[in-house]
Amino acid sequence: MQPVLETTGSPVPQEAIRPPKATVRNVAIDAYRGLVMVLMMAEVLHLAEVARAYPGNWFWAVLGYNQSHVQWAGFSLHDLIQPSFTFLVGVAMPYSIASRIAKGKSFRELFGHAIWRAFLLIILGIFLRSMTSTQTNFTFEDTLTQIGLGYPILFLLGFRSQRWAWSALGIILFGYWLAWALYPAPGPNFNYQAVGVPAGWTHNFTGFASHWNMNSNLGVAFDRWFLNLFPRQTPWLYNGGGYLTLSFIPTLGTMILGLAAGRWLRGCAPRIPMKRLLIAGVIGIAAGVLLHVTGICPVVKRIWTPSWTLFSGGICFLFLAAFCWIIELKGYKKWAFPLVVVGMNSIAAYVIADGFGRFVLNTLHIHLGHRVFQIFGTSLEPLTTGIVMLLIYWLILYRMYQRKLFLKI
Repeated sequence: MQPVLETTGSPVPQEAIRPPKATVRNVAIDAYRGLVMVLMMAEVLHLAEVARAYPGNWFWAVLGYNQSHVQWAGFSLHDLIQPSFTFLVGVAMPYSIASRIAKGKSFRELFGHAIWRAFLLIILGIFLRSMTSTQTNFTFEDTLTQIGLGYPILFLLGFRSQRWAWSALGIILFGYWLAWALYPAPGPNFNYQAVGVPAGWTHNFTGFASHWNMNSNLGVAFDRWFLNLFPRQTPWLYNGGGYLTLSFIPTLGTMILGLAAGRWLRGCAPRIPMKRLLIAGVIGIAAGVLLHVTGICPVVKRIWTPSWTLFSGGICFLFLAAFCWIIELKGYKKWAFPLVVVGMNSIAAYVIADGFGRFVLNTLHIHLGHRVFQIFGTSLEPLTTGIVMLLIYWLILYRMYQRKLFLKI
């Protein structure tokens, strides 16, 4: 086990308390986070809608595909937003712990803050999910609540050695896979439409992989019990997209991968451990693909299968390596400023995109009408409107950046 020092009676690994080797902020991390949030905010561009207006046009088809979630197995660029955001929570953990310890915070204070932060993330996620509901919408499948549910465990792993983290990752992924594998698979006569699967659905797996079919798995069985413990107008039967509360468990695995990356970056600073990041990325992608093609565990983002944790985590390692290579090693930083503005205020960006989009859109239509956004034709109106909305989002975040107003939890 890694040597530890005692801080108010709690074991703290040397890597957690060692002051940073470089005082310069890692701009690559902020830029990567900024890209993730821009992709999320860019949903207002409605590229899939534009693509439908231009059938047969490969350019719009590619853009539309990559701004939509795949229906079940596989991935698009849009499917990488949530794992990237989650991964970067783990990357930031070693820096956060070291910064707070340097300010004289005790382990008890730090853990209390972690619990409070987790609670706020869960509550904020529920609040944003309830904005269009007639009552509180108690669901726990969105990005913020998923992070909040696993955050205290991630924090505790941040105070243990890397061996603890890798062991926890293995236990989480294998244990979660085994639980799903042991749960009865839907039979050949299973009525999928009764659990919200659309008629004509062609994405069901056969054989062993059918344990991971939509709304006929361990996760939905848990939610039928758990979510109905909360007040709701009608009993909860299924999620239309197949999303699940229990996905927070393999999502924690994604955060642990980010924790490993953050430790490598901080421990090697000011050098960038490019070889480690690249190897980790390749191994993660290869492992995920292997589990998928063999039918052991399909790559499905919506239910966050263990293979998705490895596959998407591998891509996150490569994204982080690319940003570090361009910004930190090559020194090309000026181009990333628009992303950094967003990345340094990611919670504010999330709230703006998820909570104020309808308000901004209605305001534009009230005061400017629709015709001004049809300057390039009605087919491109959603894109033109979205560009204006995205610019407004960025200007709000830029003003907050200028005034050093950063929304933190």
